[in-house]
Amino acid sequence: MKIKHLLTSEGKALTGNEYDLYPRPQLKRESFFSLNGEWDFQVGEDKMKILVPYPPESLLSGVGKTFSQKDVLIYSRNFALPQGFLKDRVILNVGAIDQRCSIFINAQHVSSFISGYLANSIDITDYLNEDENKIEIRVTDNLSKHIIPYGKQKHKRGGMWYTPVSGIWQSVWFESVPFNHIKSLKITPVNDTVEILAYGVEGATLTLDLGKKSLDFPMEKVFNQICGVKIKIDEPTFWSPECPYLYNFRVKSDSDLVESYFALRTIDVQEIDGVKRLCLNGKPYFFHGLLDQGYFSDGIYTPASPDLYRQDIQKMKDLGFNTLRKHIKIEPEWFYYECDRIGMVVFQDMVNNGKYSFIYDTALPTIGLKNLPEKKRSKKERDAFISFMKGTVTQLYNHPCVCYWTIFNEGWGQFSSDEMYDLLVSLDKTRIIDTNSGWFGKHKSDVESLHVYFKPVKAVKSDKPIVLSEFGGYSYKVKGHVANEKDTYGYKLFEDREKFEDALISLYENEIVPFVKEGLCGAILTQLSDVEDETNGILTYDRAVCKVDRDKMIELASKLKI
Repeated sequence: MKIKHLLTSEGKALTGNEYDLYPRPQLKRESFFSLNGEWDFQVGEDKMKILVPYPPESLLSGVGKTFSQKDVLIYSRNFALPQGFLKDRVILNVGAIDQRCSIFINAQHVSSFISGYLANSIDITDYLNEDENKIEIRVTDNLSKHIIPYGKQKHKRGGMWYTPVSGIWQSVWFESVPFNHIKSLKITPVNDTVEILAYGVEGATLTLDLGKKSLDFPMEKVFNQICGVKIKIDEPTFWSPECPYLYNFRVKSDSDLVESYFALRTIDVQEIDGVKRLCLNGKPYFFHGLLDQGYFSDGIYTPASPDLYRQDIQKMKDLGFNTLRKHIKIEPEWFYYECDRIGMVVFQDMVNNGKYSFIYDTALPTIGLKNLPEKKRSKKERDAFISFMKGTVTQLYNHPCVCYWTIFNEGWGQFSSDEMYDLLVSLDKTRIIDTNSGWFGKHKSDVESLHVYFKPVKAVKSDKPIVLSEFGGYSYKVKGHVANEKDTYGYKLFEDREKFEDALISLYENEIVPFVKEGLCGAILTQLSDVEDETNGILTYDRAVCKVDRDKMIELASKLKI
């Protein structure tokens, strides 16, 4: 059944310049020229206008159509760089584009790459005219081939599968930089010390802002075009959801200047009173969380305004939650910045690829067959997953809110789990790794990860920290705020708010709270908001209605402390 695209309050007030803000908060420089806004858009013989960065399938894009895998989506617009903008080089930064794209400047091919969920930067200086220029981005989306990670997208949407997106769905923008510029930073906190590497230059000065004073630290060459420094913080303030303290700093080389921030935060596994616990900053911590799909009723993958990220995070924090499991989707960096700033832990999923089997990946494990052998995956599928996993770690490594990686969700695209665990450890030794969220978990992993639906949550014993990485899924449809009036997807259905809320609180008090005392380290409720057919959210899909009482949820959260 075709769904109804509901407008969020921000969508109703759309001006078209909501995304004219700097999209990269951890590597910020003054140079910024946004290409978001109206573009020419052509598919076949059909010519229209589209509002970037909203995907063409969305209501906010002005197009509102789904295209086939054979279609070529052609975006184009003219631009002139502002006077005084040009330094030595001009970099085109494109957020996520789903999936394959080719970029042309003034009819010259500049670059082709696969994006999907990751950002790319391209030097376009040699292709520019002095005055008027034209950019063209051509996109194809081969979703049905299952090679490139695709998340919850499906052409035949319904149930737990959602409307697919294609084309540009994150910001497109220019910056101008000197020849020798800071290309990236790598920030690694360990207890009261932080190591910061700057790539692209061989020497720089780091200035740390400590409020009433600032301190300068020379960054020395550690390798070709890499310089770095280790800084021990006296009287450190550690980051947590209760105290999301960020240290601001800037890095200045001979010709470049960038601003950034870091936090001091550690997460590890310790044995406390004979039980393995997840510890934040050396102390046992209960991760009281929600599954966050990152879908919006009017923009699908892209909220009407970046401020909707802040609103979602703050609303959940106001209800007592401290963790979001970002479910098989990678957001723009602005989302993670808001989690860093507001104080919300992120359990980050890698995005799945490969074919999904309802029988093998969901039905059989749900009835208890959880030790099935891993399915064979083609070399192309394996290589694509590994490439995107590496890219995900690189893109999100610096964000202190990201405390936990999930490699495979249930059996979706799973292969060589032990090898993937070892690979991820080699990429990042500072975070917890959940190799198999839900089941098929007899492999290397830092946690015992459980999904429980359709039956009571019961305490189990493990030699690893136990995380209930999905549970609940209770459904309540709020009249006038649902995308599909006819079909409903959820794991237990309720007809009114009071019964829904009572059942949810009872679930926590009778099954989750007792399990915490027995060793449960985190619980991820399905889910933050309704999504299309799914009406099992705390918020409605249009974010207009919260289905639970704030005071009751705060009281509940107080019972989940370790």
